[in-house]
Amino acid sequence: MAPKELIVRLSKPHPKQREFLRCPAKRIVVRAGRRGGKTVGMAIKAVECFLKGRRVLYAAPTADQINTFWRHVRDALQPCIDAGLYYKNETEKTIELRGTEQRIKAKTAWNSDTLRGDYADLLILDEWQMMNEDAWGVVGAPMLLDNDGDAVFIYTPPSSRTAGVSKAHDKKHAAKLFAAAQADTTGRWAAFTFSSHDNPHLSHEALNEIASDMSNLAYRQEILAEDIDEVPGALWTRAILEKNRIKVAPSLYRIVVAVDPEATATATSAETGIIVAGVDENEIGYLLEDCTLRGSPAEWGSAVVRAFDRWDADRIVAETNNGGDMVKFVVEAAAKELYRQEERRSDRVPYKQLHASRGKHTRAEPVSTLYENGRVKHVGAFAELEDQLCTWLPGDTSPDRLDAAVWAFTELMLADKKQAGTW
Repeated sequence: MAPKELIVRLSKPHPKQREFLRCPAKRIVVRAGRRGGKTVGMAIKAVECFLKGRRVLYAAPTADQINTFWRHVRDALQPCIDAGLYYKNETEKTIELRGTEQRIKAKTAWNSDTLRGDYADLLILDEWQMMNEDAWGVVGAPMLLDNDGDAVFIYTPPSSRTAGVSKAHDKKHAAKLFAAAQADTTGRWAAFTFSSHDNPHLSHEALNEIASDMSNLAYRQEILAEDIDEVPGALWTRAILEKNRIKVAPSLYRIVVAVDPEATATATSAETGIIVAGVDENEIGYLLEDCTLRGSPAEWGSAVVRAFDRWDADRIVAETNNGGDMVKFVVEAAAKELYRQEERRSDRVPYKQLHASRGKHTRAEPVSTLYENGRVKHVGAFAELEDQLCTWLPGDTSPDRLDAAVWAFTELMLADKKQAGTW
């Protein structure tokens, strides 16, 4: 009995999955909500392609993310594996017909380096928004050349909760690829989108419950699968940021490094906002550098001190309400260690704790007004910070880059002034 005549236990695709499964385009981009069925749909596509004798490579950033795909592929082909027609290697996540190129392989891949060393007739890049662009441009595309292979890109629009773990240089590269696929008129590219609600196997009651635990923005991105550039009601707009963008800052008479640590996250996964800003003699503010990172206190403390030295800053500022004493301790320890290594005589860095007696909206609005009045310039582009500025709504939890920027310009331009209120 031929392999394809054996029972293959494939899931029945739901209507939205069926759309991209039956699409003949060589390049397909799928934008879908969490648990919308995109990975299960790709497992169906991979098995169907494999049964035609082709070679399939599925890649996702982490081992946890490939497990769903692998489980569905393995279960679908288990009768053929049990019959000895296909060989399965659980450790390497591989199923193949021995002596041929017919194979399915699932592997982790953050970037071009982790994807190297293979080729395929069908390449599936899942959680594409989290991968470095080179995974496709440098390695993925060339591995399809020999057999004129196909490629599928799958992603969920990244929210502020997930964007920080992306390895991409351009955090919007998945959205840009989707837009390009939508605009294609040759038939080579195709784009599909569906929300978590389009999966008939999910509990709609559970989805509605999730809405109460997420910000409106995160819900629109991760559940409704919307690529969002800016949000109506946000205090900043893209037009204002573009209007106030310059290439080079003038001579500045003050520069500060503002720090906003993520006090609720673990040390290794926290994103600490680190913003360098300055002001000139005409009271025009300039955002100079975004040094925000995810790392341990020792790592972000070192980044703060190095930014302070690099810009010859006047002081480091942080909010006392959000770990101010902790920030002071971390910065002092980092300065002591760095200056010891460099054999400096002093390890002291000027430090000021800021106190917030009002809510985040009240603190942010005067700074956004400075932007509206053309009194704050961005020296270059700061994609992740600008995404946060244009998508944060008062009432939502404010992200760390935004908070650090607000504190920087509060210290430089609003502190001890009437419009700043009580700080």
